[in-house]
Amino acid sequence: MRFAPKLALFLAALSALAQTPAAPPLTTDQIVAKLTERNRVRAATLKGYTGKRTYRLDYRGFPGSKSAEMVVEARYIAPSEKQFRIVSETGSKLILNRVFHRLLTSEQEALDPENQRETAMTTENYDFKLEREELDNGRRNFVLRVEPKRKNKFLFRGLIWVDAQDFAVSRIEAEPAKNPSFWISKTSVQHRYSKIGDFWLPAQNVSKTDVRLGGDATLTIEYRDYIISTPIPDKR
Repeated sequence: MRFAPKLALFLAALSALAQTPAAPPLTTDQIVAKLTERNRVRAATLKGYTGKRTYRLDYRGFPGSKSAEMVVEARYIAPSEKQFRIVSETGSKLILNRVFHRLLTSEQEALDPENQRETAMTTENYDFKLEREELDNGRRNFVLRVEPKRKNKFLFRGLIWVDAQDFAVSRIEAEPAKNPSFWISKTSVQHRYSKIGDFWLPAQNVSKTDVRLGGDATLTIEYRDYIISTPIPDKR
C-alpha cells in the first residue's frame, strides 16, 4: 500500500516538528524595547496622511440631555503639524464649541515636540507589566498594564494591546492619568487602531464620562478614508 509510506513520512515530520525547541518567551522589557524602536522607525517613515473623522457626543443629565455631531477632514504633516477642516456640524452649540473644538485644539497641542517627548509610550513616561498574551482580531497580541509616572492630561493608566508581529499598539483600554475637571468623576476610554499600509492609525475611540451632578456622556470618534502621503523623491 502506498498510504503507509506517506503516513510514516507524515508522522516523522510531526515528530521532528515536536522536537524543535520553541522560541523563548519575550520579557516585558524586551517587548517595550521593540515597541519603542518600531514606533521610532514608523514615526520617522510616516511623512503624512489625510483622513476623515466623525465626532458624536450624547449627554444625559442636569440640566438636560444634549447631543451633537461633527465631521472633520484631517491632514497630518510630519513631524508636528495637523490641519483640520470642519465639514459639517449639527446639534448642541455648547458641545460643538466647548467639547469638539477643544478636542481639535488639544490634539494640535499634543504635537508640540516637548509634549510628544513627555507622552510617548516609553519607560521614561510609563511603568509596564506583561499581563498575558491573546488573540485580537485574529492577530497575536501582548497585553501590558501601563502606569503613568506622573500626572499629565495626555498620559493614561490601564491596558494596552501590542501586536506581536509589528510591535505596534493595536488597542487601549484606560483612564486619564489626570482628571481634566472637578465636575468629572470618572472617564473610561477604549481606543482601537487599524493597520493602514505599514502604519497603525486610529480607527475608533469611545470615551464614557460620569459627571458629579449625576449625568453621563459618551463620545465616539470614527476614523476613516485614510490616504498615506507618498514621500517626495530626492532629486539631488
